[in-house]
Formats: sequence, C-alpha cells, structure tokens
Amino acid sequence: MTTPTNPAVTCSGLSFSWEDGTPVFRDLDLSIGPGRSGLIGLNGSGKSTLLKLFTGELRPSAGSVSVGGEVGLLPQNLTLATSLRVDEALGIARARAALHAIEAGDVREEHFTAVGDDWDVEERARATLGELGLSGVGLDRTLGELSGGESVLLRLAALMLARPEVLLLDEPTNNLDRAARHRLYDAVQSWNGVLVAVSHDRELLGLVDRIGDLRQGGVTWYGGDLDAYEEAVAAEQQAAERMVRSAESDLRRQKRELAEAHTKLAQRKRYADKMYANAREPRAVMKLRKRQAQVSSGKHRLMHEQRLEDAKERLEDAQERVREDAEIRVELPFTAVPYGRRVLALREAELRNGAVVDWQVHGPERIALVGGNGTGKTTLLRTLAGQLEPVSGEAHTFVPARCLPQRLDLLDEELSLADNLARLAPEAGPQEIRAGLARFLFRGARADQLVGTLSGGEWLRATLAGVMLAVPGPQLLMLDEPTNNLDLASVRQLREALAAFRGALIVAGHDVPFLRDIGVTRWMALRDGALEEVDPDEL
Repeated sequence: MTTPTNPAVTCSGLSFSWEDGTPVFRDLDLSIGPGRSGLIGLNGSGKSTLLKLFTGELRPSAGSVSVGGEVGLLPQNLTLATSLRVDEALGIARARAALHAIEAGDVREEHFTAVGDDWDVEERARATLGELGLSGVGLDRTLGELSGGESVLLRLAALMLARPEVLLLDEPTNNLDRAARHRLYDAVQSWNGVLVAVSHDRELLGLVDRIGDLRQGGVTWYGGDLDAYEEAVAAEQQAAERMVRSAESDLRRQKRELAEAHTKLAQRKRYADKMYANAREPRAVMKLRKRQAQVSSGKHRLMHEQRLEDAKERLEDAQERVREDAEIRVELPFTAVPYGRRVLALREAELRNGAVVDWQVHGPERIALVGGNGTGKTTLLRTLAGQLEPVSGEAHTFVPARCLPQRLDLLDEELSLADNLARLAPEAGPQEIRAGLARFLFRGARADQLVGTLSGGEWLRATLAGVMLAVPGPQLLMLDEPTNNLDLASVRQLREALAAFRGALIVAGHDVPFLRDIGVTRWMALRDGALEEVDPDEL
C-alpha cells in the first residue's frame, strides 16, 4: 500500500450525508498526489459523490476538501443541451467570435480582451478534436447531431483545451466504441497533471499509477495498476484467511482447556468437601484450605475465561479482515429456446437511421452487436423491442422478449424501487418484488428508496431487477451496454448469469473481453447502412 506524496487533493475529517440523513462518509482523511489514480469500489460506496465533493458541487457536512488548482470533471451521466454549438461546449465560443470580428475589421477593445493571447484557438480546438477522432465535427454544429459517445469525447476535448490541474473522470468509457476508447486511453496516458479515474474498465485501470479502494467510508491505496491491486488484495485475503483458521483453532483449544479446567476444579472441590467431612485435620485448618482452594479455583477459572474471550476477539478481528462483499445474484429464468426455432425476423426493414436490415435469428443464438458510436445499434435494438416502428418493411419477434436500454429510462425517479418494479412486472406480488430486489442488494427498507437517489450502478442494478422479474421470463434478452456503471464484482456476476442463460441473447457493446466471456457465437456490425457479420479478431 502506498501513500501519495505532494498531495493535490486533500480531505481532512470529511463527513457527508444525504438530505434524508443517510451517511456516505464520516471523518474521511484522504490525500491524492500527482499522476494517474484509479478509484474503485462497490456501487453506492460513494465514488461519484467523492468526485463531486472535490469539484465543490457538493458541500461536506463536516471537515474540509482542499484542491490545488483548477478542477475539471467528466461526469458519469453527461447531460448537454442538444441546441448547444460545439464551440460553446468546448468553451471557446466567445474567443472565437471575437477573433472572427477582428478578422472582419472590427477592432474594438472588447474583442482583443476576449481573445487575449489565444489567437490560435480554432486551430488548437480542431487539433484536439482530431486527436479524439472528431475531426469531422465542425465547430458550428449542434450537439443534437452527435451520438452519445461523440458527446463524451467532446466534453473530454473541452477539458483538454482547458488543461485543469486536476482532471476527474467518472466512468469515462461508458458508451464509447473501441476506437473512441483507445483515443481516451491515449489522452489519459499523455495527461501530465493530476488525474483521478473512477472506472470498472480494466484497460483504463491498467494505465494508472495507483489504485484507491473505497470501502466502508475509507480509501486504501495500492501502488501499481489493477493487476497489481488484485495481486495485493489476493495476498491480503490469503493472509486474512490463515489468520481466521489460526484464530478458530485457538478458540477451539481455549474452549477445550476451559472445559478441562472446570472438570479438574470440580474434582478438587469434591475431594476438599470429602476431606472436610472426614475432618482428618483441625477444622480451622480445613476451613483455611477450603477458602484458599476456592480463591485458587476462581483465579484459574477467570484466567481460562479471559483466554477464551481473547481468542474470540482475535477471531472477530481476523474475520473482519476477510472481504465478504455482497454481490448481486442475477438469477435469469430458465427459458430455453429449442434449436431451429425462429426468434426474430426483419424483412427489408428500414430503420430510423436509414439502415436497411434483412435478418433472422433462430434458436438460442448469442449475438454481439458491435461497431462505432452512431452506427445504429441502439436503434436496431429498440426496433426489435417494439419501441420504434421501422420506416418500412417488417420487424417481428416470435418469443417473449425483454430489453435493457442503454439510457436506463425504464424507471421513474420519483417512485420507490418497489413501486417501479410493480409497474414493470405487474404480475409479480409484493413478496416476489422484494425478493427480486434483494437479489440485487436492495434489501429491507432499501426497497422503499426513491430511484432518484440511486447511484449510476445502483440504477442499472434496479433496472436489471425489473427486466429479470418479467413474467413470462424472456426467451430473447436484449442488452444495450449492460456493463456501464457496474462495479467489477457485479460485472462478474452478470457475466456468469448471461453465460448460463439458455435463451437467445443479443448484446450491444464495446467490451470485447466481456462479450467473449458470455459465449457470443455471432458478431454483427452495422456498417454503411447494412448489418453484416464480422470477425471479432478484427475489432
């Protein structure tokens, strides 16, 4: 474990609670130094909240946050007005307009003030956009013309132009295609200031200098990247488990010795009572010996009882060192699809984005939809789910189907979790709904929590619970970027559940290792307005 030197971000006695009194941090002391830091932790542990405390968007209930220099944040859920121009999103609109005015002959002082020393603002902006694969995005275009992934890269471009001393990235690879992810990786590697990345992306976490593990309101630092972190944690857990076994063995021994001590003391008492009854020595001497024996036996018993209590405490301490993180249980319904059965059909279907698709799926195929941002993967899934009608042609599904949308807009943030699931799965009873929520770690009173108070990962877990609780169980399951915002443990659980699913599966995503792990059999991409099969090794 390492402690950063020359900290750029410092938290002293930091405490924070939500308006309803739910505590997130209590007396947190934290230092983040120069270089690239990864911040990981279970969903709902407070990672995004901590970044917002760094930026000042949230105020601590107690304690302080000190940041050395300007802070820039790429948020987890990026919301930009669709009418905003690209130059406005980049923060260069005023300087650019002044520059154009000067070039047109308007030499008022206010224009020179607006430009300052930034006479090459347009060239730098276009160069930065080019570095991130956005060379075709004009500065006068509006954000409504861009895909979600392009919007994320545009926000990153704005941060690169501003060059804040501290750059905060909150799940930055969500919704980015493979090419865009690699451009982001390059930007991270070339960043010379302080960078903190909250992420579950293994490739991104492979680029950091240290990992901060946020758990139970505190942060523990580990030197190196994610692989080094996992090796260190594995070694810690092996040592902790050995301590538990040793403490358990010691506890058994102390219980056995206490029982043996009680037996011996009982034998001595019976012998003393017998001697006293037979009065072989003067009665005063016998009474003295009896009192001495009672005192001695009391001390002996107390010694063994204290040893037993000490052994119990050592066991409890050892057990606390063993991680037993709660993990979601994605229990997919057994909805096998016979081989050869037709699952869906698109007949010369023209999608809303102009692509024309003629496609059939039979049996329990496992299909990955891959390709760049903006090619129409989400549009295709929404058409298959019946949420969008094709412009022309036909789109049919022939088995019960459910779709997990990328935007996670199935939930009403003003309703509780339980009320949302009752709305999504009207056939399920209250107990079944709460049992389903418990499998996704929303137990007891948490089922009554308002959706609007959830973190990004918790929101996805809740949406997954609603999809999986459907009656009848889906024989066709469609998932759009399902690993977005999930912590590493939940990604593993989802991977194992999907690998065991026996229905047909269509997953749109950019996480090729995840897609391989769930047993994808066909890789399809929308290219040039058509759906075609591709080689995953070429992605």
